[in-house]
Amino acid sequence: MNQLMTLQNKLKSLRLAETANHLPVLLQEAESNDETYASFLIRMVNYEQQRRDEKQVEKRLKWATFPYRKTLDSFNVSEQQSMSKKQFNQLKELLWIEQLYNIILLGPPGVGKTHLAIGLGMQAIYQGYKVIFTSMGELVHTLKTEEITRKSQTRMKRIRNADLVIIDDLMFMAMDQHEANLFFHLINDLYNNASIVLTSNKAPKEWGELLGDPAITTAILDRIIHRAEIIHLNGDSYRMKHRSSIFEGESVTN
Repeated sequence: MNQLMTLQNKLKSLRLAETANHLPVLLQEAESNDETYASFLIRMVNYEQQRRDEKQVEKRLKWATFPYRKTLDSFNVSEQQSMSKKQFNQLKELLWIEQLYNIILLGPPGVGKTHLAIGLGMQAIYQGYKVIFTSMGELVHTLKTEEITRKSQTRMKRIRNADLVIIDDLMFMAMDQHEANLFFHLINDLYNNASIVLTSNKAPKEWGELLGDPAITTAILDRIIHRAEIIHLNGDSYRMKHRSSIFEGESVTN
């Protein structure tokens, strides 16, 4: 076994697998640049740390289960009259996660609520936070099957351990009393432990109609709105504005 293979095996035994795999390139670059030993070691350690950070980000992106990936850079804040550039940048800084604030994004379909929520989630992951995305329908199903399936148990454990939980289409459907009670207990678990981003086309005052039980509604609202920023997104539907047609340059009515 030559020196290179011996060194690579030693690095792997020290759990420096990324550096071990990339070692031939690192050594070649060091020789070409006449690096000192200290400079080479610093670059080697930096490479290992960078690759570990990249793999950690990718793992957290996978665990987040975003339906698609869109960053805040692709969110057109100029189309939102209800949000200033300064407010958008404040959201982007994510200080509200440290302060355990919740963000409630309200508005009709197609105005960018889910895009903004995913963008905030991705920004949080790149800054080291654990993020989970779920639709309201999926969340209710997972809560109801938590005691039955290992998959739901694992999912709920990740939700409760997250720094940021994104719930899309909140109050999209009515809940029975059992479902509302399960949802309340989750919100109670997250209260003072995580931030929540909610998207909904219904204002909080309308949530009671879908939760059914006034007492549960009050308890949920009390915990969500205690520290929350409510943002109303408006404007025309982005999907309708940018929809494609199979008829080139022609109206369907022609």
